[in-house]
Amino acid sequence: YYGPTDYETLKEYNLNLENSVQIGWGIFGWLNRFIFFPLFSFLTNYFSYGLSIILMTIIVKVAIAPLTYKSYESQVKMRVLKPELEVINEKYKDDPMKKQQETMNLYTRSGANPMAGCLPALAQMPIFFALFVFFPAAFSLRQKSFLWADDLSSYDSILDFGFYIPLYGDHISLFPILVSVAIFFYTKMTTGGQMMPASQTGGVNMKLIMYLMPLMMLFFFNNYASGLSLYYFVSNLLTIMLMLLIKRFYIDDKKILREIEQNKQKPIKVGGFRARLQKAMEEAEKQKRNNERKS
Repeated sequence: YYGPTDYETLKEYNLNLENSVQIGWGIFGWLNRFIFFPLFSFLTNYFSYGLSIILMTIIVKVAIAPLTYKSYESQVKMRVLKPELEVINEKYKDDPMKKQQETMNLYTRSGANPMAGCLPALAQMPIFFALFVFFPAAFSLRQKSFLWADDLSSYDSILDFGFYIPLYGDHISLFPILVSVAIFFYTKMTTGGQMMPASQTGGVNMKLIMYLMPLMMLFFFNNYASGLSLYYFVSNLLTIMLMLLIKRFYIDDKKILREIEQNKQKPIKVGGFRARLQKAMEEAEKQKRNNERKS
C-alpha cells in the first residue's frame, strides 16, 4: 500500500490496515473506532469539516446532558447547604474528626452528594483523551480550513513572534484563547459563589486555582490541533448555555431547599460505603474519647 494513512480509506481494504493508525488504546481507541470516526465520516458527507466538528460536539453534549443536569442540581444543593456547613466548620474547627462526621450526617440527611458535581467531568475525561488522539490522527482534517484556521489538524496561528517562548511556542493561536475564556466563565459559574476560604481547604487558594486553570489550558492548546481547540471551546460554550437554561427553567433554589428540609425529616437510611465510613469514624471518635479518659 502506498497512500495516505486515512483511517476510513485503510478500513475499506478489510485487511486490518486501519490498525496501523494510532487512535488510542483501551476505551479511548474504542470510542474513536466505533463512535468518533464513523460519526465524523458521516457528518463530513453533508457538512464542512469545521461545522462537522461543531455538530459532533453538540451530539456529545446532548448525550451527557442528563449528567450535566445532575451536576448543576448538586451544585445548587451544596450552595443551599453552605450556611449549615459553615456553622459545622466553626463549631468543630478544633475537632476535624467530629467536623467530618457532622458534615457527612448533614449530607446524608439532606440527600446531597458533593461528588455528584464531578460526574460530567469524569464522563468527559475518556471523551477528551479520545479526541486528543482523534484530531491529529484524522487524516481528512489536514489542510481543511475553518474560519481563521488554515489547517484543523494543526494550530491556528494568528500572530507569529519570530522567537520561541518556553512552554508556549513561537505564535499565538486564537482558539485556545477562546477556550481559556470559556473555561474561566464556566469555573466562575460553578465555583465562584461557593468558594471556600483557604483556612477550610488546607491553605489552598481556590480563587488562584480558578484563574490558573484557564491559563494552563491556554499554554496546553496553543501548539495543538485547532480542531480539538474548536471542539473544546464549543463544548464549554454549550455547557454554559445549558447550565443557564437549567437554572432559568428547570431548577428552583427554593424548591431544592424545601426538598432538603423534607429529606431531613425522613429516617436516615445509610448503606454501602458511606455506612462503613461513618461506622469507622464513630469507632475512631469512641477510641479517641477512651484515650482521653486514660490520659
